Amino acid sequence: MNRTAILERLQSELREGNHIIGVSTGTGITAKVAADSGADFILMLNSGKFRQMGRSSLAGFLPFCNSNEMVMDFASKEIVPLVRDTPVLFGLNANDPTREMSLYIEEIKARGFAGVNNYPTVGLIDGVFREALEEDGISYDREVEAIRLAHQQELFTVAFVFDEAQAVQMAEAGADVICVHLGLTEGGLLGARKVVSLEAAKTKALRILTACGEVKPEVIKMIYGGPVKTPVDVQYMYSSNTQIMGYIGGSAFERIPSEQSITAITRDFKRLGKLDEDDLMVKMLSGITRHYDYVEFVKEYVAQNYSEEVVFADLAKVAHVSRSYLSSLFKKEVGCSFQNYLVGFRMQKAAILLQAPHLQLSEVSAMVGYPDYAQFSRMFKKLMGSSPKQYKSNLNTKT
Repeated sequence: MNRTAILERLQSELREGNHIIGVSTGTGITAKVAADSGADFILMLNSGKFRQMGRSSLAGFLPFCNSNEMVMDFASKEIVPLVRDTPVLFGLNANDPTREMSLYIEEIKARGFAGVNNYPTVGLIDGVFREALEEDGISYDREVEAIRLAHQQELFTVAFVFDEAQAVQMAEAGADVICVHLGLTEGGLLGARKVVSLEAAKTKALRILTACGEVKPEVIKMIYGGPVKTPVDVQYMYSSNTQIMGYIGGSAFERIPSEQSITAITRDFKRLGKLDEDDLMVKMLSGITRHYDYVEFVKEYVAQNYSEEVVFADLAKVAHVSRSYLSSLFKKEVGCSFQNYLVGFRMQKAAILLQAPHLQLSEVSAMVGYPDYAQFSRMFKKLMGSSPKQYKSNLNTKT
């Protein structure tokens, strides 16, 4: 995919009110799933590979191996052939003394990469060590020059920046995306400390993005790392501004979810026989009547699965009763048919979701189990007295 096509696709996403998402990874399965789930581009950074080896992202800055060789080896073999419809970007160490950058960028392009990103970056290093590197000619300026060379060769470019001056430099060099790097992804921040940290990161990002926007208004502006690691964090960063157009994540998509899910599933397998009796699946597998009556089972199932397809006949099978018996029992106790109950439950959830200003109407429709928006709109108007659009408009008028 060439640079023009990538930019047209990204601008189309932005015009439709969506945000841009980039995923940094070191493994094919993450790249494939991320691409299938709607990631706009995939970054191949050496730290992604080190994360898969169980090491910190900081390993990408240490002399364990040649960064460019590592990325070229695993990404050209494992990722580029696998993810053909999503742009794959090469994490380029622009300070590599063994490469003539212009020729190496040509090779990167020839190997099927759609663009480059400046990583590992001197921008993440400070203090005396940073001074020593720059005295030896290892500098952020070389990263700017590499982005300029890649732009001249019509590659899509994503530039990590750390202050206003670097943002201006990268914008002038032709970077298509300016991404404010907020530092390595943090963990363990909770409560007020988390909010303060996010607010500081947001203030910094907006200051930097304003600077580059003055030089290149059409540039796509994104953020990466620091305290921003969950969808809620990202939503906070998006709120009350139009400057931040997207998010790039590495650990947030790969390390943190993997650690959490593997920890949870390992513990669950370890404690077989001691599973929480309140878990709906446990109740379903061990027998509905051991725990509560049939109607309560149906209501709890709807509460947990209203966003998915719910087949009443399947619930009757799980409860080991006939569909007609469960239907008559449900209507007698609840006062309406199962179908009316399900629709009513979904519409009440939709009414709550419509209060969120960032959600599109079609997104709300899908979130309550209606992939067909027209059908959702009809049902919502029938039960709530107005269309979803009118309902949302009335909410905005009241506020």
